[in-house]
Amino acid sequence: MRGILQHYLTVLVACAALLLGLQAPNLADQYQKRVDAHLREVTANLLPFQAIADKYFGGDLDKLIVLHRNSGEKPFQEEGAAIEQMVQRKQRFEAELAAMTGSLPARVWHVLMQADDELRDETLAQYSYNVPMDAAALSFGALFTLGVLGLLEALLAVTRALLRKPATQR
Repeated sequence: MRGILQHYLTVLVACAALLLGLQAPNLADQYQKRVDAHLREVTANLLPFQAIADKYFGGDLDKLIVLHRNSGEKPFQEEGAAIEQMVQRKQRFEAELAAMTGSLPARVWHVLMQADDELRDETLAQYSYNVPMDAAALSFGALFTLGVLGLLEALLAVTRALLRKPATQR
């Protein structure tokens, strides 16, 4: 009876691992699309300021920011801070997008362990579950399942070894 229960537990773990393994590439894809959308938005918001920087400062937004910050007028100083925040946000999104150009395992690892917290939280809050049926997702899901089953078998082997009585006590 224990063997049958162990078999069914293994099948359940394999199914759960496969479904989870198939979701990981989908999560990475949705995260990357969110990063790209935010980058496009902040780039569009910076266009008028970039045009001014192009016209007067050879395209250097930092010089435009310094001009605003050094202004004697409080509204212009605050505008400089706002422009600077947009520039920093754009740089943050560019770095995230660059991190998402590697292999699928590297992208999944980045999303799970190193992603921008704000973007990861947004992605998870609006995550749509689906099962991608492309070769990369299926391969990732299968390999993830094999890894989980390997860990489960190793755990069971260690448990069996610990529960066995030493030969002298038999």
